[in-house]
Amino acid sequence: MATKTSEDAAAGTTAAQHDDETAQGVETAAQYTAGKAETEGATVAEGTEEAAEGTLAEETADGPVDDPADGFEDDTADAKAPSGVGQGAGAVVSAALGLVSLTGGWIGTVAGARQQLIGQLRTSSTAGVATQIKAVYGDAWHTTALWAGFFALLALITGVVVLARPAFGAPGRPQAPWIKSVAWAGVSLGVIGLLLAVLKYSDALLALPSAS
Repeated sequence: MATKTSEDAAAGTTAAQHDDETAQGVETAAQYTAGKAETEGATVAEGTEEAAEGTLAEETADGPVDDPADGFEDDTADAKAPSGVGQGAGAVVSAALGLVSLTGGWIGTVAGARQQLIGQLRTSSTAGVATQIKAVYGDAWHTTALWAGFFALLALITGVVVLARPAFGAPGRPQAPWIKSVAWAGVSLGVIGLLLAVLKYSDALLALPSAS
């Protein structure tokens, strides 16, 4: 009976040792697997980093990388920048007004004819010759000179505004040469028309004939 008990004890000890060896083997396998996974992960990470560095080096060698946002910002800036259409139209208007100031224009002609008619209606037939000349022709001539001076002043102001517009617009965008040329033409015609209007109104140019 005692012998059987000893055998059972020995068998239990052997089974326990076997279980310990099995557990140690499993733990060793787990450590090996973990170490291998860490090694493979580090290798993959190093390869990815080297590939990224190689790609960056190639892009740097080829030239700077273009940012799509930069192109979008440039397009937006170009879209917001003035096209110069308004300035060109203003220059043409200035030149046209300058020409009208020299010729008198349709409005000046009608205004002069109206003033002549008013002078005829308000002047009696018994009035003196000087009075009739002044009422019928002199006032009409002065009215025409006033309208010519008005158009000349508009031409001068419009041309100056067009020439000064780039100073208040987008920096670094020069004004088109043709706009400057037409605007300067309008300013020149305006100055000439304004000078002629002053001379006509003051009777320094083409004065009324004397009644004597």
